[in-house]
Amino acid sequence: MKETIHLRQRPRANGIKALFLDICRDGRRKTEYLKLYIIPERTREDKQRNRQTMQLAESIRAKRIVELQSQAYGVSLTSRKDSAIVYDVLEGIQPTIKQSTRDIWRWCIALMRSYDKRERLRFSDITPDWISGFREYLNRSKTRDGHIYSLGSRATIFGALRAMLNRAVRDGVIDASPMAHITGYPREDSTREYLTIEEMQAMAQVPYRQDSVRRAFLFSCLTGLRLSDVEKLTWSEVMNTQGLTRIVFRQKKTRAIEHLTINVQAAALLGERGNDGDKVFILPSRVNISYNIRKWATAAGIHKHITFHSARHTFATMMLTLGVDIYTVSKLLGHRNIATTQIYAKIIDKKKEEAVQLIPDIFNR
Repeated sequence: MKETIHLRQRPRANGIKALFLDICRDGRRKTEYLKLYIIPERTREDKQRNRQTMQLAESIRAKRIVELQSQAYGVSLTSRKDSAIVYDVLEGIQPTIKQSTRDIWRWCIALMRSYDKRERLRFSDITPDWISGFREYLNRSKTRDGHIYSLGSRATIFGALRAMLNRAVRDGVIDASPMAHITGYPREDSTREYLTIEEMQAMAQVPYRQDSVRRAFLFSCLTGLRLSDVEKLTWSEVMNTQGLTRIVFRQKKTRAIEHLTINVQAAALLGERGNDGDKVFILPSRVNISYNIRKWATAAGIHKHITFHSARHTFATMMLTLGVDIYTVSKLLGHRNIATTQIYAKIIDKKKEEAVQLIPDIFNR
């Protein structure tokens, strides 16, 4: 029996080269495309990427040679690691990660189970082809209210799968991630969806069953706090002095201490004061929050893609629309760099440009 495996390249019209294995066994030939590509080398980073790609391809070739030789002698190479049950392992990992990450992992796992019905899915089953199929499944999956998942949501889910496999590698469950050389979804254009003052008023006037979500979202609209800071806000951080309500907290994202005076409307949304260690807002999971905000916005007649983070964008654009200078808005948002706040100023400038175009033609009647 003669066995040969050669690593070869096949040029494509766009200038890249697809890598494949040319496998010859017992006089029969088979081609295995690796879904790895050599790109034109225009920069040092391109050369480095190609070098890593070739190293991976060579390691796959070496593995295939060993597999063929082992099959010839009746030896199984299925490792105990690769045969581990995916959901059992991930269930064991989840208690060690933070709640927000756990929610995203569970979201991803639910879609994995929907895509592949096998209850005892093994890590050896998650191949690049499986991942490609899962990605296609995400592209046509719908939310509970019947909408195709946004690009951002798909990127989050796909990123969660990558993170879970990387964690399994780190914990020694598997030797390598099958996603190591698979690119994720492209970044979505940085559009900052926000509510106008009229839309915010419309939402405020619509009662909703998830009162904690409703209060927290409107509180963020009036203060600019991120969800992560609203989630962890405790009564010890809420102070009443000289008739004013102030919150003193450490931003979860930047770790900076912030002192923020809030208005009467925002203070009313805090509700009845509890013990110092109690959280101000008792909120459900982030997936639940997102779902409820979408339903609530729709009930208010708003058909934008509104998320909790839209509340922060709403606060920023509202402040600038009301004439607050950009330096003050930057401080209210807790931005370290005013360039970050400048993005909101561009939104306001665009609205001004659109307003100017509404002027009627005064020369032709």
